[in-house]
Amino acid sequence: MSKLTTLSVSLGLAAGLATSVAIAQTGWPEKEDLKFGFIKLTDMVPLAIAYERGYFEDEGLFVELEAQANWRVLLERVITGDLDGAHMLAGQPLGATIGFGTEAHVVTAFTMDLNGNACTMSNDVWASMKPHLELVDGKPVHPNSAEALLPVIEEFRDRGENFNLGMVFPVSTHNYELRYWLASAGIHPGYYAPNRGDIAGQIDADVLISVTPPPQMPATLESGTINGYCVGEPWNQQAVFRGIGVPVVTDYDIRNNVAEKVFGVSNEWAEQNPNTHIRVVKALIRAGYWLDADNNANRPEAARIISQPYYVGADYEVIANSMTGIFEFEKGDVRDAPDFNVFFRYNATYPFYGDAVWYLTQMRRWGQIPEQKPDEWYMDIARKVFLPEVYEQAAQELISEGKLPASAFPDFTTLNGGIRPIEHTTFIDGVPFDASSPNAYLEQFSIGLKGNETP
Repeated sequence: MSKLTTLSVSLGLAAGLATSVAIAQTGWPEKEDLKFGFIKLTDMVPLAIAYERGYFEDEGLFVELEAQANWRVLLERVITGDLDGAHMLAGQPLGATIGFGTEAHVVTAFTMDLNGNACTMSNDVWASMKPHLELVDGKPVHPNSAEALLPVIEEFRDRGENFNLGMVFPVSTHNYELRYWLASAGIHPGYYAPNRGDIAGQIDADVLISVTPPPQMPATLESGTINGYCVGEPWNQQAVFRGIGVPVVTDYDIRNNVAEKVFGVSNEWAEQNPNTHIRVVKALIRAGYWLDADNNANRPEAARIISQPYYVGADYEVIANSMTGIFEFEKGDVRDAPDFNVFFRYNATYPFYGDAVWYLTQMRRWGQIPEQKPDEWYMDIARKVFLPEVYEQAAQELISEGKLPASAFPDFTTLNGGIRPIEHTTFIDGVPFDASSPNAYLEQFSIGLKGNETP
């Protein structure tokens, strides 16, 4: 029996009284024994905290957490029912539901975090970029523009070599953030053309972007297979600690405060287990609240918990270097980054339709959605995949049970149709995002599909 399984049993037995209180308000869970998947990244931490602090048990749920090999395996195991739910890339439920790659109706009622990613380059690439950056006292003035990467790419081209970059999954935040950063400097990251059977995403590309599982990023960079990558933590900080690469830009500076990871389940599972679903979301909301409470005071404890091998399995110092309000770029260049990881503030856990629309615009921009769609299609898909009604019921019950204050949540009656204010998110190129007008948003980019263009 694994340590996690052992813990789930012992904690579950100890939580019976609290469970009975919750059940009286919510209705019995249709399924009590659950297995959730995760990838070894720091933003799986709401699952670990809900488990370690007994929030799942408070809801009558006996949860086993299981690390997965990669995002594709994780998604397929949720679709087939091997997993009841999982830590997912925000684009995964959307991509699956519209049929890019695997086709299945996957839904989410909980956003696990905002931000938390960075783009890292090899030491050689960084050394070539640095002369083209603005420096003060020898340190770059952030955010670093990808314009500094242009002469490096040209050097590779002159030598007849490809400039290779890694990201974690075709519909990942990291893929879209990396592409956004490159395109903002005039570097074409390439198009997908699924209508022609091309899902490599390298048509017309100035650089070649391909998939590498997150924990393998540092080793793949060190081997020289890729020259840089975009990934979540702790895999950027590990490159710093190992002296093999330098994070050059965080996603907070590329585009900030949009859903990063979500908790996803199949639509079939959600329909068969509505009470269980609400209870899972209640436990995860409490975990997110705890993670951001008292100005991130609990983060060191959280970093110690997930440093254990059956969670993320990286050294505490590596995890803490991004999770406790700081971020280290070049070795010794440590800067304040209080919002590098956000788990609750800014209504982080609420599944905003507008966040779903932003991901769909990126899928359209890069050809994963090969044909033009009307504006209403974007919101229709958002409503099909993001389930704020489940979140709101969970939140209302936490308030009525006295577990969280009403002030912790937005006024659900005034959420502007599930769209964040335009000023909520800032972008490195200054292009504003209005989720109510996705086609007009796409028209603003010089690189990327728009109108009726096809890849």
